[in-house]
Amino acid sequence: MGGDVSIFAIGFLVFVAIFLFKAIRIVPQQEVWILERVGKFQGSLSAGLHIVVPFIDVIRYKHSLKEIVLDIPAQICITRDNVSVHIDGVIFFRVVDPIKASYGISDYIQAVVQLAQTTLRSEIGKLDLDRTFEERDKINTAVILAIEHATEPWGAKVLRYELKSIQPPKDVLDAMEKQMRAEREKRANVLTSEADRDSKINRAEGEKQETIKASEADRQKQINEAEGKAQAILAVANASAEGLRQIASAMSGPGGEAAAKLKIAEEYVKQFGQVAYDARAIIVPANISDPSALIATAMAVMDGVRLNGPNEPRGRA
Repeated sequence: MGGDVSIFAIGFLVFVAIFLFKAIRIVPQQEVWILERVGKFQGSLSAGLHIVVPFIDVIRYKHSLKEIVLDIPAQICITRDNVSVHIDGVIFFRVVDPIKASYGISDYIQAVVQLAQTTLRSEIGKLDLDRTFEERDKINTAVILAIEHATEPWGAKVLRYELKSIQPPKDVLDAMEKQMRAEREKRANVLTSEADRDSKINRAEGEKQETIKASEADRQKQINEAEGKAQAILAVANASAEGLRQIASAMSGPGGEAAAKLKIAEEYVKQFGQVAYDARAIIVPANISDPSALIATAMAVMDGVRLNGPNEPRGRA
């Protein structure tokens, strides 16, 4: 009898332990569990300790609220210009409604992957091959917008989508490389010609400025020379006028007339000697035998200038 009681007690303790083990549920942080009671949705369990009814309540789904990263397998996409390219990508999403993720679709992860692939093929088909490399951001944004509306009933939200690689066929790559090489050579030739053009323009501009400066310098030189000649002529004229005034002043003084006669005689002899020395041409004055008559004539002219002033000269035959 005592043995049966002990067996019953042990069995009861085991049942209580199993009951408590089934009744107590601890949900980790950033997770949500979906609870069903007799096959019907009962509620969602957030992070923390929860008590459920064993054998009646069942944890049907467990969802992580963390951001999920999925690799999109590589696939062949055909561009608008009929070029087949291998493209793969990566998608970032998370569950925002665990209930919809449990009952809105059977497998939301597989659905997101398939939707991303089909949407990518559709977007690539709208672009030429060259534009697929240039508009990666536009393609990523288009895929996100297309997937976002479709995944809303599934309780998932797409955060980002990124193209990982775009691989055209080898012959297309070779052609693109040749095109890029030709484009680089073209740009190099254009830059060289522009540099040569700028160099010629700068050289011509320098020669133009040099010509202008030289002409300005030559003009200033001529102006300076003309001013110098004018000043020299003016200085000679002033000196001649001053000499004449001094001669006139000297002749009006004592002994001035005798000195003038002596000077005229000296000049007469001097000039006559030079004329006689030049054998090519000899000019003999009519009164060469009478120097005194020549001196008297010169003195008469000087007397007339002294009496009548410089403005009314008179002579005597």
